[in-house]
Amino acid sequence: MEEVKSGFYRVSIKGLILDETGKKFAVILEDNGLWELPGGGLDWGESIETCLKREIYEEMGLEVTEVNPTPLYYLTGQNMKGRWTFNLVFETRVKDFNFTPSEECRELRFISPEEVDSINAFRTVKELAVLFGNRGKHE
Repeated sequence: MEEVKSGFYRVSIKGLILDETGKKFAVILEDNGLWELPGGGLDWGESIETCLKREIYEEMGLEVTEVNPTPLYYLTGQNMKGRWTFNLVFETRVKDFNFTPSEECRELRFISPEEVDSINAFRTVKELAVLFGNRGKHE
């Protein structure tokens, strides 16, 4: 297999998991005390669906049943280690919300765009909340 060279951006695949109303989205409390979208780094040769299934199961113990094949949003930024990330956000459905806490994910919560400022969240979560809150609005 060809050696993978390191790039400027680390590709991260995030799941936009909506509650039953479709007005709130899931965020997870990581071990660093910050709220984040479920998902993680795309491994070499891995499909987006495989990545989300793996990451969401590892983090939350939830089974992904569907991943929309088209990304809804993309966000760029730096992670806690200062590495640049390119986050692709896909609407994702899970079998149920029988969440299992893990070292990577202490808590699961659904928040509305208006509630995002009340939690200690990564900048990308706050950016997503603005985009999510503006969907369907026209200038």
